[in-house]
Amino acid sequence: MMMKRQAGVGRYRGESTASLSNSSIAISNSGSSGVCMMSTAWRDEQQPSFINFISCFLSANSFRLNIVPIAPDFIFNCGGLSIAFIFVTNWDSNLTASVFTRVQKLKEQFAHLYVVVNLPTEEQNDSFVRSYFKSDMEFGRPTFMPVLDIEMGFEKILKIALARGIAKRQDAISKLKADRERSVQTMDAYLRVVTSIPGIDSHDANALNQAVGSIEAIAKASKEYILEYTDLSAEKAETITRFFRDQSYYLGPKIS
Repeated sequence: MMMKRQAGVGRYRGESTASLSNSSIAISNSGSSGVCMMSTAWRDEQQPSFINFISCFLSANSFRLNIVPIAPDFIFNCGGLSIAFIFVTNWDSNLTASVFTRVQKLKEQFAHLYVVVNLPTEEQNDSFVRSYFKSDMEFGRPTFMPVLDIEMGFEKILKIALARGIAKRQDAISKLKADRERSVQTMDAYLRVVTSIPGIDSHDANALNQAVGSIEAIAKASKEYILEYTDLSAEKAETITRFFRDQSYYLGPKIS
């Protein structure tokens, strides 16, 4: 379900717990979705029933919960990526300066930081908007996400962690595919060059690649070295060394 934005800054409705199912399934196929670290200090400020809700919600989405002394309220390690969260569950208009000071400090320490603020009343929403613009925060750094209740707030936190983890894994897969394609293209070019030597076939080229290495290394290898470390015949080893060194055999720069 898409988010619906109400009149005013940052008031959202929608999105149930079930909305996480697709994301959690997508990332849980490989096992655990990741690890959630909860701040000990933050835990001590919350109602036990809410901590129980978080614990059950994480378990249902294949996350392991560790409660540790950390600077943010939450750090998710998901898909090889660390995402930090500040979760303000009780907005106090008298303590706004301390909230934004903390945000300014943590955004310099964490590349991926989000701030979730629970604003169930119009008065709290208005207070947040005024404080945000007074604080001279750089828009979008970090991202602030006002919510209407704390359960919705944690659902959003988990959804962000899952989405960022999936994106990170997809990027890694794409990079592996690109590296594999480059490797194949490089090997194809290598085979074309080496098999252009008279009498040298693909088997010989692969043997040279594994035992000697690059084309430059082959060009500098002696006949004796090729015979010792490959299964090539003496005739082929002689052909290779002449190809790269003997001007009368191959018209090209002589390699010393």
